[in-house]
Amino acid sequence: MSPPGAVSASAVVPVAARRARVAAGAGFAAQGLVYALLLTSLDGFKERYGVDDGQVTLVVLGVCVMAALGTVMADRVARSAGGSRAALVTGLLAVALAALVAAVAPAYGVLVLGFVVYGLGLGLVDAGTNMQAVAVQRVYGRSLLTGFYAAWSAAGIVGALLVSVGAQRWPARPVAVVLLAGPVVALVAAGAVLRGGWRAGTAPVEVVIGGVGPSGPTGPVAPGGVTDARAQRAVPWGPVLVLGVGVVAYYVADTAVSTWSTIYLGDVLLSSASFAPLGYAAYLATTLASRLAGDRCVRRWGRAAVVRVAALVGAVGLLLVVVAPAPVPALLGMAVTGAGLGVVAPLCFSAAGALAPGRSDVVVARLNVFNYVGAVLGGVLVGAIGSTSTLRAGFAVPAVLALAVVAVAGRFALGEQARGRPVRDDAPSPAG
Repeated sequence: MSPPGAVSASAVVPVAARRARVAAGAGFAAQGLVYALLLTSLDGFKERYGVDDGQVTLVVLGVCVMAALGTVMADRVARSAGGSRAALVTGLLAVALAALVAAVAPAYGVLVLGFVVYGLGLGLVDAGTNMQAVAVQRVYGRSLLTGFYAAWSAAGIVGALLVSVGAQRWPARPVAVVLLAGPVVALVAAGAVLRGGWRAGTAPVEVVIGGVGPSGPTGPVAPGGVTDARAQRAVPWGPVLVLGVGVVAYYVADTAVSTWSTIYLGDVLLSSASFAPLGYAAYLATTLASRLAGDRCVRRWGRAAVVRVAALVGAVGLLLVVVAPAPVPALLGMAVTGAGLGVVAPLCFSAAGALAPGRSDVVVARLNVFNYVGAVLGGVLVGAIGSTSTLRAGFAVPAVLALAVVAVAGRFALGEQARGRPVRDDAPSPAG
């Protein structure tokens, strides 16, 4: 029997928000699948087109530059009538086209063009998915971001395993058959977002649960979800920069593992062609596990404590990768890295959503730029060190940055204090 005054889940959370949650999850999953398909295929691209690590590094740099441009575009599109939903659909269509080009590219120049398009779509999708996720989380009134990122990780595991299997069984010429899964999934996700994506502003009207919204006692709500005059103020840069440290550190490690793990295991530690992609798969598997548990951990211990422990565990994993004498210990290090760092990025965006609730699109777009700063350092700097020295030394860079996150983890409690008491991400809310 329900307690007096209880409100049913269906009455509290609008059907539109539930559909938007599914659509945003589809966007995260499509992004994770295509990302894994392309990056675990880099070693195959090197062989197919006769290029070296230096050329791969330049392609990664180009993708990062275009992704930053895509983030700027997402911010502009999100301010239009289509909102972040339009930005996400546009990005997914670009990602689908890029994956198709990469699959059929007859020459290296065409492949590069495909990666340019992919970079643009990557930025649009990264920003669009986070904008949609922050909107949905605000409606539900509890932490959901690590769950969305779990969808990304699960799909990424599937992509890495597809490449691992396809390396031995499916032809790569004239068409890389395994990559054709990317356009199909991206188009399906685009359809799901077009149909069910959040159509209001990214800061929707707050759901009132027993007189208390996700940010505390509710007051008059203006159109677009602005609950008070403070949300109208300029977005604070200081807290964004603090969160940016976490985003940079995570994406340095993530890009280093996703871009270079297959090459590291194959070229440096001399693993087989079928074993090499498993490093990224192991990293994604433990990343998925940490993200599935992340929201519950935040509700129990808070963002700051979770980020501190996660960063420390990630640093230990990366150091194991650096000193690994053989493929298996290196794979174990990548798994430990994912178990630690998997929750850092979603918790950065979760905290960002609380900085300026009425302008969360702007905050997310600004914070997402740090994604590509980290990607450049992780993909390009680690690759450059690998080209001049060894990839073993390159993996030391993200290890150091992970320790930096431990030092600033206390600042991740931003937005968790209000009116002298903690504002918990598990405020009473419906299931689902």
